[in-house]
Amino acid sequence: MADLSEAYVNAAYIPDGPTFPARWVESASTFRAARPPEDIPYGDHPRERLHLFRPEGTPRGLLVFVHGGYWKAFDRETFSHLAAGPLAQGWAVSLPSYPLCPEASIGAIVRACARAVERAAQEVEGPLHLAGHSAGGHVAARLACADVALGVRDRLVRAVPISPLSNLRPLMRTDMNATLRLDEAEAVAESPMLRPKPQVPVTVWVGEVERPAFRDQALWLSQAWDAPLVVDPGRHHFDVIAGLEEPDSPLTRAVLGQ
Repeated sequence: MADLSEAYVNAAYIPDGPTFPARWVESASTFRAARPPEDIPYGDHPRERLHLFRPEGTPRGLLVFVHGGYWKAFDRETFSHLAAGPLAQGWAVSLPSYPLCPEASIGAIVRACARAVERAAQEVEGPLHLAGHSAGGHVAARLACADVALGVRDRLVRAVPISPLSNLRPLMRTDMNATLRLDEAEAVAESPMLRPKPQVPVTVWVGEVERPAFRDQALWLSQAWDAPLVVDPGRHHFDVIAGLEEPDSPLTRAVLGQ
């Protein structure tokens, strides 16, 4: 079977792609300096911690955003600036870190993020929305599925997977699987498109100029769950999340259900 490693490479196909992580870190650090978050543990692992940003006044609800990085990179401090848009709309925003592959399996990451959501929900009342990008989009989609134990599922109102990985089976044919360690059983069990459709509204979001593999992954989830698919004009895999920095962007409105 053909090797699919190149199909899932992003940075080499984006103008100045390799510079984006450092730019995210800088923007996130600047944002935290202006709006320091609470740093809250949700488990015993050193990476089982979350940031919680609170808006002025009583929160309208809680958005949990799960970062990407192919389940093997980044953390809660990389994407703090993406809380800006929802915060300005009066929402509390939590960004969890989680154990990474290969130390943790993808299924274990999903379960860790479920605990993070439950812990953040102890701090903020009201409706719960989920979003995530890339591998984090996968996690957000899985958390929306009823087969994942989530103690605050009765509060879940909406999920927006952004450029999600919805079918994990192709990743078994990439060189990154040396780190992910997916086998057929886990790839099937943890693929959102192969799980029953969630009982809450889901909008799948993807950039217009993303790699074909990611456009396919988003389309597959949209079709499997009969969920709306939004193709963000001109956006690639690294800037498709930028709308969350703005309170009135189409992405922020979609995530908040406006």
